[in-house]
Order: sequence, then C-alpha cells, then structure tokens
Amino acid sequence: MAVAAAAQGGGGGGELRLLGTWSSPWVIRVRVALGLKGLSYEYLEEDLASKSDLLLRSNPVHGKVPVLLHGGRPVCESLVILEYADEAWPGSGPPLLPSDPYDRATARFWAAYVNDTFLPAYRALFRSLTEEQRAAAFENAVPKVEVLDRALAECSKGKAFFGGDAVGLVDIALGSHLVWIRVVDEVGGTNLLDGARFPGLAAWAERFLAVDAVREVMPDAGKVLEQYKGFRAKWIAAAGSTST
Repeated sequence: MAVAAAAQGGGGGGELRLLGTWSSPWVIRVRVALGLKGLSYEYLEEDLASKSDLLLRSNPVHGKVPVLLHGGRPVCESLVILEYADEAWPGSGPPLLPSDPYDRATARFWAAYVNDTFLPAYRALFRSLTEEQRAAAFENAVPKVEVLDRALAECSKGKAFFGGDAVGLVDIALGSHLVWIRVVDEVGGTNLLDGARFPGLAAWAERFLAVDAVREVMPDAGKVLEQYKGFRAKWIAAAGSTST
C-alpha cells in the first residue's frame, strides 16, 4: 500500500505526485531535482513486491519507479523526469541543464555515461558475493571512476559541481548513488571514490551531500546498510540453492 508524505516547497502548473521507494537512487534523483526547483509534491511510497494499481497504470511498460504524475499525467524514467522538470518549470530554482546547446549536449552525454557505463560496472561490485568477484568488479569499475574524475575537471571548469556553481543534471545522476556506493564500500572493504586517488571527485561528493536539497531526501546510511545486508543474504542463499 502506498504511503503519502507531503514535501515542502512552492510550485504550480498542476498537482504533483511522485511514486517511489525510499532507498532508490533513481527516485532520489527526482526528489533532489524537485527540491532544488522548490516544487511541492505528494510522495507515495511503493511496495515493489506488491505494486499499486496506480503504479501499474502509470508505468505499464516497465512497472518501475520513479513516476512523476503532473496533473495526473505520468512521466517515467529518472533522467527524463529531471529534464521534464527543468522544462516545465524554467523559472523555479536553478536550471538543471545549461542554456548553451553544446553544454547541454555535454551534460546529457555524461549523464548517459553514468547510466550506461559507470552504473553497470558498479552494479557488478554491488552484486559481488566472493572476494574474487569483488576484486574483478572493483578493477573493472575504477577506470570508469577515472573517466568521471576527468569529466568533473572538464565540466566544472574549476567550480564546485559538474554543473558549475550549482548542482546540475550530471551531479544528480551520479550523486544520488553516493550513499549506496559508501555502503557497498563498507561491506566489501573497498573505496571506490578514493580521496587519495580521486581527490577532485571525493571533494565533489562531500559538497554534493552537503546541499540542503540533497540532505533532506538522502536515505539514512544505517538503514541502507541493513537493506543491503538483507539483499546479500538472499543472494547468498539463492547461490547456495542453485549449487546443490
């Protein structure tokens, strides 16, 4: 059953409702963006083991969260929702994408890199159950972090964020995963965003997590840790049952 919670802020142009799950980095992306825009919305917590009729009607193709309902009309997929919010409320809060067409294309490229290249490599680390799996996944993920570290230097032009002075599309795309990255590091004894190796990216992570709109919606690391341990217990049990 969905649970409603009111979010703070001002906005207009039709009622906003967000379907999500509390720990999902993809949902966090949308919550950060709406917070930066200062938009009010109703948050509906979904149980993905028993999806609501509203979710299934709103995203019949994938049945996934997040889904933003604007005046009853659904917008799906986190990066699509971020761009929608930027276009639908151009006068609310800072822009998530730059005004220059080339800079916008660059931001979209790096957001896609996070989704299509970094996250699959990180997911292998997230799902690793043995030391051998973890070592191989970590070795594969580090070069992707190196690319993002260089991208930060190029995109930020010496400023605080990928988006320059303010948080933008790429910051949200990557930053929404920071709590999970740290939890996976804690369990596995890894350090993916190593401050000694990637000082720029590590410092960026601290700045991102300190932003008010981020702090207000980031899940508690302790609760995420417990959820991750629960996932791992199920994966280990499943692996054991298939090997007997």
